[in-house]
Amino acid sequence: MKRLLSTACSETSFNIAALVIRVTFGLLLLLNHGIDKLQNFAKYRVSIADPFHIGGMPTLMLVLFAEVFCTVFMVLGLFTRIMAIPVVINFAVIVFLVNKSYDVHHESGVLFFAAFLSVLLMGPGKYSIDGAMGK
Repeated sequence: MKRLLSTACSETSFNIAALVIRVTFGLLLLLNHGIDKLQNFAKYRVSIADPFHIGGMPTLMLVLFAEVFCTVFMVLGLFTRIMAIPVVINFAVIVFLVNKSYDVHHESGVLFFAAFLSVLLMGPGKYSIDGAMGK
């Protein structure tokens, strides 16, 4: 009971929390959004929001890079902080440019933004490929 009420954070609990956040949000993003965009590429190419006016194809390619490529690396814990940067930028654009007004249907973007910003700040933790390599 004393440990449950403690405000101290052990290194092990920090590393487990980093693993849980990294893997949970990474797999949710990959399976629910990234793979869907890959499977329905043609549909998303014409319907994706284009806040920077660079065209549907380049915008979709940047989103796929963040939601598929970078997410796989983050789930594995390989180059985690570097791979978190495009994902954080992706969700910053979604939250602050695409979905400007807060709506209950847009809260998942805020949650993903907060989770991946946390991964960027915390790093991968000990239970990752980066942690095993000693980076």
